[in-house]
Amino acid sequence: MQFVIPFPGIGNEIFSIDIGGFDFALRWYALAYIVGIIIGYRIVLRAVRTPRLWRDETPPTTPELLEAFLTWAILGIILGGRLGFVLFYQPAYYLQNPAEILQVWNGGMSFHGGFLGVVIAGLIFCKKHGIKMLSFGDLMAMAAPVGLLLGRLANFNSAELWGRPSTLPWAVIFPGIAAQNCPDVIGACARHPSQLYEAAMEGLILGAVVLFLAWRRDWLKKPGQLMGLFIAGYGVSRFIVEFFRQADAQFITATNPMGYVMQFGDFGLTKGQQLSLPMIAIGLIFILLARKRT
Repeated sequence: MQFVIPFPGIGNEIFSIDIGGFDFALRWYALAYIVGIIIGYRIVLRAVRTPRLWRDETPPTTPELLEAFLTWAILGIILGGRLGFVLFYQPAYYLQNPAEILQVWNGGMSFHGGFLGVVIAGLIFCKKHGIKMLSFGDLMAMAAPVGLLLGRLANFNSAELWGRPSTLPWAVIFPGIAAQNCPDVIGACARHPSQLYEAAMEGLILGAVVLFLAWRRDWLKKPGQLMGLFIAGYGVSRFIVEFFRQADAQFITATNPMGYVMQFGDFGLTKGQQLSLPMIAIGLIFILLARKRT
């Protein structure tokens, strides 16, 4: 008999309040965003207030400008994440239903899109205030992993983005018809808790490495190097996890049960892997250029 882990079923909402017929709810996913941004801000604020971490003991920005950038970052995450999901994953559907593009409360966010959104916001902000872009990118690399960690935990709690069917002892039985739609499986279908794999790799491990190199190995003194590590590290982590994560439903067909968007014989790439490969290459380029400049 296979040993599996039942889904905890905590629920999507922390609490809800009915005001005048309108239901206002605080969801775990929203709380993950809020807490992730706050903790990330505190991390980079401490780094800015520690001159020894920087070349010539000169941080690239001030605490006041960091606080001002919070609004820019939030807009970049939300707008970029939503538009990335629309363009990368379901362009045909939203082309037919454009009114739903702004309905972020119905779900549908892309990390790759949110990443690009923050990059664009950061470039504009740095240009406006005369901040060194590479060093500012290093700061963002220190803040991002904690948001990824909390976001993936929220994904798990919401029973979304689950993994492929599995017989491993830590496989989880996720609720819902879609999660239980497993070909050739009799009875309850257990799946990889791929959200927890991502939380560990993209958030916990990558975050620990980034902070260790920043505080103990002087990586902030080589502008762009830490940012490159984060970009490449996320790309590698996501590429690996995609082997265990269920592909998005719109990519799965009877002839393509693995949901590949690119196929090379029996091997293929999922959409997540396709988007992660450029991140790995770009991250490595940033690291090499940072070392060469130094």
